[in-house]
Amino acid sequence: MSIEYDESLEHLRKSGRFRELRPLADRSGCRVTWEGKRYLNLTSNDYLGLAGNARILRRFYSDIGNDDFIDTYGLGTASSRLLTGDVPASHTLEEELMRAYERPAALLFNSGYHANIGILPALLSKGDLVVSDKLNHASIHDGMQLCRAEHRRYRHCDYSHLQEILEEAKGRYGRVVIVSESVFSMDGDVADLRRLVALKKQYGALLYVDEAHAIGLYGQKGLGKAEEFGVIGDIDLLVGTFGKAYASVGAFVVCSASVRDYLINHSRSLIFTTALPPVVTHWNLFIFRKILEMGDQREHLAGIAAKLRRSLVENGLTTSGSTNIVPVMIGDNQRAVDLAAAMQDEGYLIFPVRPPTVPEGTARFRLSLTADMLWQDLEQLAGSIRMHKDRNQA
Repeated sequence: MSIEYDESLEHLRKSGRFRELRPLADRSGCRVTWEGKRYLNLTSNDYLGLAGNARILRRFYSDIGNDDFIDTYGLGTASSRLLTGDVPASHTLEEELMRAYERPAALLFNSGYHANIGILPALLSKGDLVVSDKLNHASIHDGMQLCRAEHRRYRHCDYSHLQEILEEAKGRYGRVVIVSESVFSMDGDVADLRRLVALKKQYGALLYVDEAHAIGLYGQKGLGKAEEFGVIGDIDLLVGTFGKAYASVGAFVVCSASVRDYLINHSRSLIFTTALPPVVTHWNLFIFRKILEMGDQREHLAGIAAKLRRSLVENGLTTSGSTNIVPVMIGDNQRAVDLAAAMQDEGYLIFPVRPPTVPEGTARFRLSLTADMLWQDLEQLAGSIRMHKDRNQA
């Protein structure tokens, strides 16, 4: 058996698809140290620059000497929420999420992955249908695989194709659920949520939207693209994570009260896992309140992302999308690996994104901008990528 694994790993190495773990240290703002060298971190999901913000972290820990420090800063619940792992802060956070989104209920999960593999299998069964954007996150695809419902995928953001599937499905299924991310994690483009809402209503479907890469960044309060487009109340299952802009771990779904209760009783990824530590739940509550007021950071991030896209195009590079996730298309796996190494030599922490994370032939850089970056950090980036790409092709 080990020989088979070795052969598979060797194939990954030769095809430029081998992955390795990379321990980073000395995180400070948008800069990190890797293997003794300091880099501008262009691979992080710390979109609002909070994970490396020492001032905010010190404020959070400023009350650590209080008598309730175990309940607030404890490192383990040692049980699932349904046994003895539940804490008051979880309910406070759920209530504040519910009020902010103006929805009847909210429910916490341990991660976005836990949410996406736990919600659909709990709510759907044989005779139901899930219709998913082809480029949805792997966790959504895994959730569909665990689900007893039938599932189909529509071409990325191709709503005519989605409508064809929904038309064919009329009268054939008990429940139909449309599933999409709002901001797509590898392309930085945005789903047309208003069109999805219209199709949901037209065909009597449910709508599930994963806002993992949008919450904190869009809308007046940072509630995501659903807030920006004014459709929060039309989304049946709105999923967000704390692992990106919130600089933490965990996730939530806002939904109806009956769906919340049903998930508590049927979602295996919620029932059969140890609850998040109190310190994490309290941080999520602490930072959620702050993010509601971080309009200046959202505006700054949008500005530098737009400038970088213009700079990439001016340098003859292929990009797409409209968010702070800025792809640069390379194509060949090994070329992407080589170009990433060259950019690392220049002090930019860029890693290549390759299949199966993205489709074959679309290896790329995924430049992830954060609100603690300045334009001065980025103004030479596009020219440097173009220079090394030209050298690589020569």
